[in-house]
Amino acid sequence: MITMLFRCMCAELIKLKRSFIWIVFLVLPILSTLMGCFNYLQNIDILTDGWYALWTQATLFYSNFFFPPLIALYCAYLWRLENFNHNRNALMTSPIPISVLYSAQFLAVSVVVLLTQLYVGVLYVISGLAIGMQGLPPAEIFYWLLRGSLGGLSIAALQLFLSSFIRSFAVPIAIALLAGVGGLAVVSTDYRMFYPYSLMLAGMNSNRSEDLLAGQMPVFYLSCAVFLMLFFALGIGYLKKADVRA
Repeated sequence: MITMLFRCMCAELIKLKRSFIWIVFLVLPILSTLMGCFNYLQNIDILTDGWYALWTQATLFYSNFFFPPLIALYCAYLWRLENFNHNRNALMTSPIPISVLYSAQFLAVSVVVLLTQLYVGVLYVISGLAIGMQGLPPAEIFYWLLRGSLGGLSIAALQLFLSSFIRSFAVPIAIALLAGVGGLAVVSTDYRMFYPYSLMLAGMNSNRSEDLLAGQMPVFYLSCAVFLMLFFALGIGYLKKADVRA
């Protein structure tokens, strides 16, 4: 079963290999980093916490407006390929269990999500050094990136589920954009652990220099696990009951 899952995941990654998503993958984080650096330099007199201050500006645009739609794009693209030329019919009637196919899609998306976060971290360091920051960023910031990745995987599970039954390519991405903006409103409330998009923002410690999740890490991990299991179950359950269309 593990070998089958690995082969299916590799097949999903091959689908992404020469796709346009890599252009977006490269450009949007650069754009958000440049916007964050510009904001930082414009307010350098009041942003006095060095690397932490730069982090507040770098994540202001990326976490709120770019990361959720990027995740949605990765998910929607995989399902867009399945919806062409009756590929979905071939997928649904293949001898491979639906749970394996769905898990392989999620793992492929997860790889790209983690690469996105790694890329953002590298851009953050490069941009900080380029504008004259001293030394290297605090290790805590890379921990925030990792936490944001966990929150991002919760979003990926939700967006993969949405893309499995919303056959429009653009609609799930638009939902992610609006939901990401909604997360900005929820993240400062006591309900942030109950909303995947604010969960990601809290994990990233977006636009904050003090840890928003201090003392709440067990609840954060539990929320991520619950959302992953919930949307996995919904996605697999839906596909098992979905009719193959002619």
